[in-house]
Amino acid sequence: MSSHSNLESKYGDCPVIKTLEEVGSRWRMTVIHVLREGDLRFNELKRATDANSQTLSRVLDDLEEKEYVNRRVEEGNPVAVYYSLTPKGEELLAAFDEIHEWGEKWIGDGTDGTGQTS
Repeated sequence: MSSHSNLESKYGDCPVIKTLEEVGSRWRMTVIHVLREGDLRFNELKRATDANSQTLSRVLDDLEEKEYVNRRVEEGNPVAVYYSLTPKGEELLAAFDEIHEWGEKWIGDGTDGTGQTS
């Protein structure tokens, strides 16, 4: 058995890789991160994420189907649609906090430490 086969069998069912495959796209992670603010309407999410309508709609449908996001419709004129995290989505926020800390340490804010762009 080659070393590549060993790696494939070791990482083929890895929870980290499976999680990243499920939620690891730029837009999915961005929407989950922004929804930590609470219930948001479609246009609020669109402004906060800078996603176009088609992309945001597709991502929200996908996250709702995978049970990371709830969609709530309030009747009225106009109809209001709100999105929020499910408990499954909320549990990811701890991982986002860890990524935030790692990013501050290793990626920083784009400056060289003196406030000047590096």
